[in-house]
Amino acid sequence: MRIIVCIKQVPDTQDIKIDPETNTLIREGVPSIMNPLDAYALEEAIRIKEKGGGEVIVISMGPSQAEDILREAIGMGADNAVLLTDVKFKGADTLATSYTLKKAIEKIGDYNLILCGKQAIDGDTAQVGPEIAELLGIPQVTYVRKIEEIDEKRAVIERMTEWGYQVIETFLPALFTVVKEINVPRLPSLRGKIKAKSAEISHWGLDDIEAEQERVGLSGSPTKVIKIFTPERKKTGKKFVGTREEAADKIIGFLKDISS
Repeated sequence: MRIIVCIKQVPDTQDIKIDPETNTLIREGVPSIMNPLDAYALEEAIRIKEKGGGEVIVISMGPSQAEDILREAIGMGADNAVLLTDVKFKGADTLATSYTLKKAIEKIGDYNLILCGKQAIDGDTAQVGPEIAELLGIPQVTYVRKIEEIDEKRAVIERMTEWGYQVIETFLPALFTVVKEINVPRLPSLRGKIKAKSAEISHWGLDDIEAEQERVGLSGSPTKVIKIFTPERKKTGKKFVGTREEAADKIIGFLKDISS
């Protein structure tokens, strides 16, 4: 079985820097980590490979420093890695990102399954995985909490819902987005770290994936960030002074006043 896992490098800091011209995140030189939910997707891919054999390919789009999370993925057990890095990809929204990843997946070729984390912690849109599936024209299942059965042609999965879960059977190839309930990601092993250090990471740009320039980066993004600001903090608290009993009586009286 051939599994592709989409992972993203996200900022590991609250000191976020914004490009004043494009209103997009400045990622170069910012401390970063693998998006936590993508680690669950990677772990599930490795477990499937360990049970039935196959190959796990990780793919990410970002600046050259995103190579760090690809090497981390190899240390965990991925077999190969691809970094989509090109100045023309900069500033992409979810649609442009999904198109770029879709073109790279088509270049990789034959696959049985694509796994993604439910969402990234920086954008929190949960859109990229489903958009990739739509662009590829393959089935998608979101919020996957368990893969009950899987082979090269079909899978039975549990999909988490607000009221419980659904059991879904689908043909492969397909794309699943996973939630953290699916497993516990492993740490890179010593042998894995040694392998990752010398592993060759493929770098692909616009021409390598034969993408249309007007559909990537800022030019291919129908959504634009017009303004970014920190919400104003309003001090509306009320302090009650006295013993515990006195304070409790005052709070009760206050609540009765505002509810009447």
